[in-house]
Amino acid sequence: MSVASAQNSKVGVAVVGTGFGEKVQIPGLQENPNTAVVAVYNRDLAKAKTIASKYNIPHGCTSIEEILALPEVEAVSISTPPFLHYEMASQVLQAGKHLLLEKPTTLTAIEARELYLMANRCGAIATMDFEFRFVPAWMMLSEMLAADYVGNKRLIKIDCLVPSRADATRPWNWYARKDQGGGALGAVGSHIFDYISWLFGPVRRLSAKLITTIPTRPDPNTGEMKPVDADDACMLMLELADGTPCQICISSVTYQGRGHWVEIYGDRGTLVLGSDNQKDYVHGFRLLAAPAGKNLSEVEIPHRLVFPKNYTDGRIAPFIRVVDNWVQGIKFGTAQTPSLKEGVYSQLLMDLAHKSNDTGVWVEVPELQTFLASK
Repeated sequence: MSVASAQNSKVGVAVVGTGFGEKVQIPGLQENPNTAVVAVYNRDLAKAKTIASKYNIPHGCTSIEEILALPEVEAVSISTPPFLHYEMASQVLQAGKHLLLEKPTTLTAIEARELYLMANRCGAIATMDFEFRFVPAWMMLSEMLAADYVGNKRLIKIDCLVPSRADATRPWNWYARKDQGGGALGAVGSHIFDYISWLFGPVRRLSAKLITTIPTRPDPNTGEMKPVDADDACMLMLELADGTPCQICISSVTYQGRGHWVEIYGDRGTLVLGSDNQKDYVHGFRLLAAPAGKNLSEVEIPHRLVFPKNYTDGRIAPFIRVVDNWVQGIKFGTAQTPSLKEGVYSQLLMDLAHKSNDTGVWVEVPELQTFLASK
């Protein structure tokens, strides 16, 4: 199934990156009936071969060039750290392969825009792994918002308070480095900015404060304490295009934090979506609803939205749906949402959050089409 023409056989996919790639992407792609994992990339040959053998993958490779030279590779899924995304994704698209890209999209919105334009020129189907769009409770929330359940929105409040990096002895790595795309804004804010756009529409302006609460971490090789300049907490205020205020608090250093919650308050009712699961950012979401003046009650998720199968790692089931969506785009030759276009917008909002933090002022957000057309 090349860019030029789609076949009826499974799409041959190479997985580039073996952290999230091994835990979620390889199992998800192998479980999906429409895809076959035909190659895996790791810069260490022994590790690449070991992972390939473990999962019965034909090829273990140490370079993107080697991956792209394999005739059975029709598409590539990239789950490396973000500072590698632009160069790797560019090679994939220029080789005429379809692309699945992990968030955050790139290091800058300009890089993300170049990938989007490149995919259009090459005729490649490129998608982003924005998984929350495919989680049942989130899908139900989207439907209830579309049906105007809350009426005129008065306030949106989003918290993501987790302990993933609360241990100050957790080793220093790329995640601690702002210049390599590390930090809570990239890890979590990229998702939040995408689902704000999906659920509520575009952003008019924003204000951001990015915080590094743990300033040093130990080098895993030497034990030397190395500086951390990437954020581990963020506070953001957004004004949406329709005027709705939105408050966001993100922290990856909160022991016993409340988890991930989205609260929408309107003149006709309230919707609350949330999970207090501290170890799995997909498992555990519940949707609560209340008409104006009534008590919240849990919303039953219709069978048509629930996952046909659940996995120990909650991320696998929505990832399979992301892949289903991607394969549909490949089959019919049409971009599917979320595409790189949505990746550009998420990255643009992250760039502007950094700008607001650096300047200490509110920052206007251009319309996406204006940004995509600018040079």
